[in-house]
Amino acid sequence: MPEEQAPEAAPAEDPRPLPVRKVVERFGDPVLATDEHRGEWTVVVTSEAIHPVLRFLKTDPAFQYIRLVDLTAVDCLGLESISARFGGARFLLVYHLMSHMPDSPLPRLRVKCPLTDAEPSAPSATGLWSAADWLEREVYDMFGIVFDGHPDLRRILMPDDFGAFPLRKDYPVQGVGERASFDFERSGQTHRDE
Repeated sequence: MPEEQAPEAAPAEDPRPLPVRKVVERFGDPVLATDEHRGEWTVVVTSEAIHPVLRFLKTDPAFQYIRLVDLTAVDCLGLESISARFGGARFLLVYHLMSHMPDSPLPRLRVKCPLTDAEPSAPSATGLWSAADWLEREVYDMFGIVFDGHPDLRRILMPDDFGAFPLRKDYPVQGVGERASFDFERSGQTHRDE
């Protein structure tokens, strides 16, 4: 009597949404990770691939992530698990994208890009979204991350001659002396000690 073979199990369906699967298929190794948390998806890509990935997500007719909702950064100093996972990265650039596909709404998408501590930089996204202009200036001002090709990369919140980046984790909690030496008259603000 011939031995009965167990039916082959069907391959598990990829749970990732179509934009995430397409980015992985198209870009391959530069896609470092994909993660899901509470229904929101994240794609982590190298700094060399960040601009092509963002352009693909924005211009592909099937996705049309035409809105850059936010651009920020995370200082991972002391977070050894993230640093080890992404080749010694200290910073993560985080792009929040939204699609406006009318008939098949796509999920919001988060694209992250790890950057090392030594002169962190990434290509500017101002050519893709005009909203990136001030967001990149804010990230530069607070974290010291340079955006190559930005048309006017200068401080947006801190004084032009401020010599530090306040949202870096190694920035002292009490500041680096600017409370005593900051010229409130020059900045147009009034300061009264009661």
